[in-house]
Amino acid sequence: MKDLKFINQGKEVLKVAALNLLLLLFFLELGSLGWYFVKHKQFFYTREKPKDNSALGVNLTGIRLKNSIVERFHPFFGFIQKPSPDFRPGFKVNNYGFISPYDYPLKKTNKNQFFIGVFGGSVASDYAIFQVQNKILPNYLKQLPGLKDKEFVILSFATGGYKQPQQLLILNYFLALGQELDMVINIDGFNEVALSNLNNQNKIDLAMPSVQHIQPLTSIANNSLSPKAMMAMVRIQENKTRINEGLESLPHCTLAVCDALTSVYIQNLVNNYRKDVIKFEQERGKKQKDDGGSIIYVNPNKSILTDSVAFDRMAWNWAKSSIFMNKVLSASKVPYFHVLQPNQYYQTKKVFSAAEKQIAFNQDTPYAQAVELGYPALFKKFPNLKKNNIDILNGVNIFDQTKEAVYVDSCCHYNKVGEAIFSDYVGSSILEALRKDERKNKQR
Repeated sequence: MKDLKFINQGKEVLKVAALNLLLLLFFLELGSLGWYFVKHKQFFYTREKPKDNSALGVNLTGIRLKNSIVERFHPFFGFIQKPSPDFRPGFKVNNYGFISPYDYPLKKTNKNQFFIGVFGGSVASDYAIFQVQNKILPNYLKQLPGLKDKEFVILSFATGGYKQPQQLLILNYFLALGQELDMVINIDGFNEVALSNLNNQNKIDLAMPSVQHIQPLTSIANNSLSPKAMMAMVRIQENKTRINEGLESLPHCTLAVCDALTSVYIQNLVNNYRKDVIKFEQERGKKQKDDGGSIIYVNPNKSILTDSVAFDRMAWNWAKSSIFMNKVLSASKVPYFHVLQPNQYYQTKKVFSAAEKQIAFNQDTPYAQAVELGYPALFKKFPNLKKNNIDILNGVNIFDQTKEAVYVDSCCHYNKVGEAIFSDYVGSSILEALRKDERKNKQR
């Protein structure tokens, strides 16, 4: 009898446990449904099938899901991204390593086409992609009578890690190949100080391509990566495999709680990936052996320059390169606009929420001090730019009026809200400058 009573009690406990488990799953599912709706603005069970990874709700900015090292040496540009036909819907990494729908040089198919070249680093590349997708700049330009019926074509000559004089060299290279351009926008500033400062710390000439991008390639070529850098690369590859597996399984979730837990799991892997990338960046700059026998030559400095000297030289490299871009374009009457990009490490009146601070700032970043010291050095060259008739657009304050998060990482990149604000600033500023030029021409 005692055994029977014990069994009955055990059944009751199991029933209660099962009921509690069902209730737990119910409320988890209910909460996950609400979380999904807030995140995607649609009901989970009637959701649209995602067209690509960007629609899955996971922040994959900076994550290279297919290749560990996408850069390749280029004899003129320093480095390019490895050409790939399937970068994302509507885009490829073209024959010259730029993210674009087109291979270069691109010829006009009719006289009504208006080619806009975008130069700079990853922020400029993101801007060009955003314009192709959303046509914000073309919509501003169509307000001008002479451009309202034009077919605008955005051509990106920007790649992550590029800094002056790479933009100048790339512009002249493609002009020499016969590339037609009707307007040029150069978006830069951050790389010129942040990456040039890393060059300085590694005793590499400031005007040389980014040591962050060149040194891994030379280290692989010379078989001189440090053990810690190699371990970081292994962890990066392992996380990348798990991220890809998670992204493949996420669209197949039949319950909202599965989607929520898988998304959190993938985002955690992404965060670990980014941490290992920072560790890799820190380690790969450490020389393991004398590179005097290297098959790649990169102009060295004898010593690390003092900050005052280094940042003044960086600023002069930046300003002079822009001046020469303008000179070569002015000869063909092609309008040139130079945009100084906003960055979180240059302090303005922008108020960051606690959540955005966690995303946008990293105490281990090598960029913060370089921006704090470098941007004021760039400001000092504004008179030289204006003296040379350059339309310099200072965008450092454009996020000050929004309380929404605009950054997606602790480097320099913007989310869709940030891209929209940045695009509106660039578009409205260019429209105002062109209208001003029209008024001057009428007065003559």
